[in-house]
Amino acid sequence: MFLKHLNSGHLTQTNMSIYNYKQRNGIVLAILIILGCFVLYSLRTIAGTLLSTIVLYTILIPVYNLLVEKYKVRDWIAAALMIILSLLVIVLPFLMLSLMVIDKITEFQADPMRLMVIMQRIDDFIGSKLDQPHLLDKAMAKLSQFAGELFPSLISGALNIILGLVIMYFLLYFMMVQKKEFEAGLLKYAPFREQNALKFAEELKTNTYSNVLGQGYIAMVQGSLLSISFFLFGISDPIFWGVIATFLSFLPAIGAPLVFVPAAIIELANGNETAGWGILLFGFIIITNIDNVLRLIIAQGISNTHPIITVVGIIIGIPIFGILGLVFGPLLLSYFMLTIRIYETSKLATERLEKLKSGGND
Repeated sequence: MFLKHLNSGHLTQTNMSIYNYKQRNGIVLAILIILGCFVLYSLRTIAGTLLSTIVLYTILIPVYNLLVEKYKVRDWIAAALMIILSLLVIVLPFLMLSLMVIDKITEFQADPMRLMVIMQRIDDFIGSKLDQPHLLDKAMAKLSQFAGELFPSLISGALNIILGLVIMYFLLYFMMVQKKEFEAGLLKYAPFREQNALKFAEELKTNTYSNVLGQGYIAMVQGSLLSISFFLFGISDPIFWGVIATFLSFLPAIGAPLVFVPAAIIELANGNETAGWGILLFGFIIITNIDNVLRLIIAQGISNTHPIITVVGIIIGIPIFGILGLVFGPLLLSYFMLTIRIYETSKLATERLEKLKSGGND
């Protein structure tokens, strides 16, 4: 009856709302902000999944557009092909890395004396050369902490990974199939002018290519070279250590040395000076310097992320995203820096407009 009475329009003056239009709009805006904060807080556990979706969409959408627009493939088929492609090229390598690490940990657990002997030889060698006894114990403690943050899924995370993949591909599928509506919505609700919004989208794509594709290519080259050097000098499991070096090579300058320097020290401690010095020379002359050469080549086609942003981004990203923080940390920091630049540009444009208006009024 109450709703019927409202709909009939028979409202007396005393029953009218106590708020005017401006006050109601302000209250609605406050409610939206509060609800938005609750939504963002609820989404904190899948922040990595949402960022992964954005990254995959940015990388795969040119191929999707090619299939749909040029080859006239149906949109849902093209979206399914993009999902399969990303599974094979991106997700599968991370899965293989986790399995290889688990297998290596199991191998050392089955023969703990082997690991203890190796560590003791390294500790004795470092202690005699650098006059730093027990230096390895301190380094191993820090390395264990780093590894725990890097590979949290090895302990408890398989279910979260599966759930994250399902959510990511669910979102990615509909973002592609409803591409026009999705991009129009982004443009409509972006807090920038249309020109700045388009500029933001273009630079976001460039930063994504630089951090994911550019740095990924460099990491794969360094990992492959390290595998080759380990194979040439008779180091066991060269492919495994090459894969580890590939992921660590997202750390500029220090990534690959985290693998080949300890390997060289082990060989020197075992008395194999040819392999030890050979790995060090190959590593510092070829593997490390190839990073700089490839960065110069990549910078000609896409923007090159500054090493400081990469290092700081990784420090931020690993505790949040685990191993994916090697990619997502620098990417997130790049997006943040890009937003600051867009804000500064928009602010300057607004100030100029205000000056023109005030000059016109005078």
